Amino acid sequence: MRFYLPLGLPLLLLACDGGHDRQSGMNANIENATPPEEPVEEFPANNAAAPPGNDTAPGGEESGSLIPASLQGRWTGIGEDCQDRSAELRLSITPKTLVFLESVGTVTGVERQADGRLKIDASFTGEGQSWTRSLILKPSAKGQELTMVNDGVAVTRKRCS
Repeated sequence: MRFYLPLGLPLLLLACDGGHDRQSGMNANIENATPPEEPVEEFPANNAAAPPGNDTAPGGEESGSLIPASLQGRWTGIGEDCQDRSAELRLSITPKTLVFLESVGTVTGVERQADGRLKIDASFTGEGQSWTRSLILKPSAKGQELTMVNDGVAVTRKRCS
């Protein structure tokens, strides 16, 4: 019987890997995930507003599906630390994505409203689910705060970069 145990042990160990998914290249930390086609542009650490820019993608796409450069960057809750990678209200905004702590929204439409607000339509994924949502974004006059209205609930964040 001892002869068969050493031969069967490696097979038994392979069969009992705990059910872990071993897909190569998979990033389980959604906070660090950035879409490969859209690098996150870093802004000055002194919390200066995002540089003015044209809201057209390099390929010449219209701004109807892109978030303006003035809102792009990293944001977090007013009372949260910008360096806290697990902050509950952490948000990274790129031209085409909203990356929250546990979900990512891919922008499908951007509508500028007369009062300076933006209506963002996005398709979200996170925690094994998918959904669509319309959000209202209203930046402060100096661009250092961003109020997001989601299902009638307003949350204000401060700019980190």
